[in-house]
Amino acid sequence: MEQTLTFNEAIAAQPAWIGMWLNVLFLGAFVLPLALLIWKSTRIAGVITIVASVLSGILTQLMFNAMGYVKLLGLPHIIAWVPVIYLLLRVRKQDATPNIARWIIVVIVGLMGISLVFDVNDVVRYVLGEREPSI
Repeated sequence: MEQTLTFNEAIAAQPAWIGMWLNVLFLGAFVLPLALLIWKSTRIAGVITIVASVLSGILTQLMFNAMGYVKLLGLPHIIAWVPVIYLLLRVRKQDATPNIARWIIVVIVGLMGISLVFDVNDVVRYVLGEREPSI
């Protein structure tokens, strides 16, 4: 009988840097956007960022349950975070955005952008035929 891994077990089976990176990404995609709720001028962007991150996390989990640990798991991040990054960059340029919020946005966008580099690479590799689960 084939034993299946949970998503967390599949992550733990990857090189250690992946688990560390996901913890840092969690900070940028879920924790830092909470700070944007402080200011009226960034509140909507904060809510949208949190909702997009939660939805991409749920979709990633559903895809993992259906397909295993495949390169396509980055697709929900691409779909959710590209528009979020665009929104955050627009909010950052607004005069009403406080300087501390601008720096928080820079960190969020930077972390999401780094993640998207990995995600786009993985999704392209999947589309080009690398479809076997990594575990």
